[in-house]
Amino acid sequence: MNAFGLIQIGLTLLCTTTISSLQCNHLPLQQRKVIKNSLQLLDKMGNKFPQQCLREKMSFRFPERVLKPRQKETVKVAIEEIFQHIFYIFSKNLTLAAWDRTALEQFQNGLYQQIEQLEACVIKKQTHYFWSKEVHRLKLKKYFQKIDCFLKDKQHNLCSWEISRAEMRRCLQLIDKVIRKL
Repeated sequence: MNAFGLIQIGLTLLCTTTISSLQCNHLPLQQRKVIKNSLQLLDKMGNKFPQQCLREKMSFRFPERVLKPRQKETVKVAIEEIFQHIFYIFSKNLTLAAWDRTALEQFQNGLYQQIEQLEACVIKKQTHYFWSKEVHRLKLKKYFQKIDCFLKDKQHNLCSWEISRAEMRRCLQLIDKVIRKL
């Protein structure tokens, strides 16, 4: 390969890295927009919270400490994992959820795109950050397993989905609050 070809490859790599880092620098702003849009889509997906579901309400207790580590990278890793869990929950057994399918698909697509962006930007040096101790990761997993088990126990009925939708709204609002502080 001649010198000109090497220069072209080098410039391409430099431009790609620069563009990628610029996207990552604007990640908190992008996340705030995505979360705002996701919250609007959650509202659009269904109507007001059904009165008959009030007596079934459950407290899942989001582990807020996972969003309070010292390093920004660790917070980004936690947010990425939260988005992945939300995406997983909202990707299965939705037949009894009486929701607007278009809004649901837009919600899922927005989450997926955000996960992709976070994966591209987050430094995944698990040994360096060690995800602010594995304890936080396990707490998150346990939180989302509670929601998943609740849905299964209620056989994915309308009220279980509405309660889960309300919980995801609260979860996204907590993430938005953290992102504003980054």
